[in-house]
Amino acid sequence: MYDRHILGKIGEDIASEFLQKKGYKIIQKNFKCRQGEIDIIAKDKNELVIVEVKTRKSLEYGAPVDAVDNNKRKHIYKVAEYYLHINKLENIFIRFDVIEIFVKNKKVYINHLKNVIN
Repeated sequence: MYDRHILGKIGEDIASEFLQKKGYKIIQKNFKCRQGEIDIIAKDKNELVIVEVKTRKSLEYGAPVDAVDNNKRKHIYKVAEYYLHINKLENIFIRFDVIEIFVKNKKVYINHLKNVIN
């Protein structure tokens, strides 16, 4: 049985590879500050994309995207603001995505939800 953190790391690696195959440039993984963490920061054409990755083995506790509640969204926004500030990024298009990873019977299913955190 997977440890929750190991499963999360596996999901982030799968999501990064998925995004790269779609033409995204991965800028940073696991950006951390006091306000929280961003799983993946990527570039899609002219947009900066903040990606929250949720990995599950079952739907017992609901869809992975359901775990991105209002509290989690606030943390993601605060971390994104801090990232933009310390990197002196202004007047940039920014998008918040969620990538759901389902791991079942050694198969991986990916669902990329664009612009879902607003």
